[in-house]
Amino acid sequence: MAGLAVPLWDAGNGQGLRQMAELGLALLLSSLIGWERAAQQKSAGLRTHTLVGIASALMMEVSQHGFTNVLGLENVSFDPSRVAAQIVSGIGFIGGGIIFVRRDAVRGLTTAATVWLTCAVGMACGGGLPVLALAATALHFLVVRGYPLLPGRVVPGTAPSVFELHMTYRTGTALLPQLMETCTRRGFRILQVKVERLPGRTDPAARVLLELEGSADTGRLASALFQNDGVVDVALSASAGDE
Repeated sequence: MAGLAVPLWDAGNGQGLRQMAELGLALLLSSLIGWERAAQQKSAGLRTHTLVGIASALMMEVSQHGFTNVLGLENVSFDPSRVAAQIVSGIGFIGGGIIFVRRDAVRGLTTAATVWLTCAVGMACGGGLPVLALAATALHFLVVRGYPLLPGRVVPGTAPSVFELHMTYRTGTALLPQLMETCTRRGFRILQVKVERLPGRTDPAARVLLELEGSADTGRLASALFQNDGVVDVALSASAGDE
């Protein structure tokens, strides 16, 4: 019965205000990273990154405070870094599931990297290193949001963006090859083409989905496509599999 006298809410056993604050910080920072990915319509968004960050912080708290009751026992060693090492290796399964290859293009690398970074941020929060966690989160936004704004000659090898172009056009005039040629002439590579007939219209029309890759101005591409008399509408959207 003596064990019942030990308070459940106690900083000494790893369940105090400091530990709750560390979990709260992990929640905040991982949510910020996840929000950025969700804003870019990536495969792993707000919930995935937030859960990874909180879980990593909790595992670090368990690693530091969850085994204190056995420290006094004979032939028992205490090494908190062992749990941290298992977190790093285990997060690779989530990251690997985000990356996929389609034809000659690899997608999901950046999002997988942010999941890995979110894991590290959560570990830093749970390990009592809030300043490093804040710095890593700030660096995330600098790299993910800042680097794409730099010219290609400054950041060589920057992956071009992938997006989807939805377009309705009138059929019967062999217009689609001309529209595709406009896309390639404007510096975009066509990854996929899907055409669907639209029945029930007064004029014969079709809906085409073009998955394009490139770093040129998409606004100018849409304007160039609209110059064709047979084009009814054009819509651009980010590809779900990009980065």
